[in-house]
Amino acid sequence: MKLRDNYLLLLIFICLAIFFVNLPALPVNIMEARNFVTAREMINLDHWIFTSLNNEPRYEKPPLPTWLTAISMLIFGMKSLFALRLPAAIMGSLTVIFIYKIGLDLTKNRKYSFIAGLIASTSFYILYSGRDGQWDIHTHAYMVMAIYGILKIFRGERSRYLYALISGVLMGFSFLSKGPVSMYALLLPFLIAYAVVFRFNSNKSLWKPITIMVFSAILVSASWSLYVYLFDTNAVSRITEKETGRWLDYNVRPFYYYWSFVIQSGLWTIPSFVALLYPYLKDKVFNKKGYQFTLLWTLASVILLSLIPEKKSRYLLPVLIPMALNTGFYIEYLFRRFDFMQRKEKWVVHFNFGLIALIGILFPVGGLIYFNGQFGETLPWFILTSICLFCIGVLMIFYLNKLRFKAVFYLSIWFIISIIFFGFPMANKVEVNPNFTSVKKVDEYRNNETIALYEFSSFTPEIIWEYGKPIKRLWTGKTYEIPKEDKFLLLSTVQQSKKLDSVFADYSIEKIEEIDMNPVGNKHKERLYRDLYLLSKENKND
Repeated sequence: MKLRDNYLLLLIFICLAIFFVNLPALPVNIMEARNFVTAREMINLDHWIFTSLNNEPRYEKPPLPTWLTAISMLIFGMKSLFALRLPAAIMGSLTVIFIYKIGLDLTKNRKYSFIAGLIASTSFYILYSGRDGQWDIHTHAYMVMAIYGILKIFRGERSRYLYALISGVLMGFSFLSKGPVSMYALLLPFLIAYAVVFRFNSNKSLWKPITIMVFSAILVSASWSLYVYLFDTNAVSRITEKETGRWLDYNVRPFYYYWSFVIQSGLWTIPSFVALLYPYLKDKVFNKKGYQFTLLWTLASVILLSLIPEKKSRYLLPVLIPMALNTGFYIEYLFRRFDFMQRKEKWVVHFNFGLIALIGILFPVGGLIYFNGQFGETLPWFILTSICLFCIGVLMIFYLNKLRFKAVFYLSIWFIISIIFFGFPMANKVEVNPNFTSVKKVDEYRNNETIALYEFSSFTPEIIWEYGKPIKRLWTGKTYEIPKEDKFLLLSTVQQSKKLDSVFADYSIEKIEEIDMNPVGNKHKERLYRDLYLLSKENKND
């Protein structure tokens, strides 16, 4: 078989290009910092089971992705961003590969499955999550693999007991990554869609592997939670109560908040919307039942997520998985029929991909205006990015006019890959904060003395990550804990600093430094800023 016909191998190469290249390009964000600090404390403080953040219990999220990150840190080093994000990149790739395998199992069409995999790999939130050290991609990757095994069980595979055991363990791994999120947002919609479109096999023998699967899923899911609850009951109860309340009153959005969900696919926003138009597409797809299934799976996922009061855009990640399969049916139809389609059908395609082409063509001009001639180290990368995107844009216009949609589709994939290869290295060199001051500067004021460092009220994960070790905070949730030392360093936000005089009435308070951890110059986040104070009892009356 030629390489161009080996769709799975090609998809693996695409995943390597999309998820693994230039992984360290972007700065560590707040979600990553939480997870990376927890992984580091597993190693440094031996908190492998009783996980912590800034040396405080962190049981909100199960530990499996953190364990994988900690192992990667042990192998490649704690300061390697590539190592820290490597587990997420692997999970992003597995998600795409098993989307391909699910599509193939549903339709027996390798080209359609390849298209669906490519759409998934370049859908915004799947791409972003697979390159970011957060845990959403982990929980959904395990569930996608479990769903593939469930499909095999439903379709009467001979090895259904083995599939049942593996799927159950994978479901447990999904729970150990982020709780029941994927069970609710990905598995339940899948089961609803399958029951409506394909019906369940009434064969009584089906219940045996299902029982094995459910039992193994419960066993794996409950293992860590039960152990931590038995040996740290008070902390678990306190955190559980807090997290339960957040589902009801934190980031509450209206029911219709997710109705623009197609936007989260980024490049595929318009094709994804068209693919949802069942009356238009139902008689054009090559596999009607498969299309009905992926459409219902997508919509059921959106509806179920809409029922939860707490809503965030990133929570739509599980929707993008069936939506990639669903959009694949529309793209496959364009592969077959684009040159024969009526003009009123073609304009949508011309608009979507013409817009992408226009962005590529205008990128060099936009870049020149944005940088205003001040390229610095970014110049080689800007030139390479401009050449690639401009050429891709021109070729897309050429092939659109020639009605060769297949070439246009593949050029769209190369558009994303070009940005990752040549555009991402510019990311950490654009709008650098000229006032950036690392929290590590704190150590310069110790002058080889053993002076304790504290946080006044709250801590910021990025600051803890940058500092390299926990910083004890004085706020206990009810009152301020006064340090035993007569002299110590204290970090405080500008707003919190107003309370210093009343809390430390017996101390002299001297502001000695401003810590500004904002990486970008044109955006100031107060939580990344601290004033550093030196507090001393002996100098109070001087």
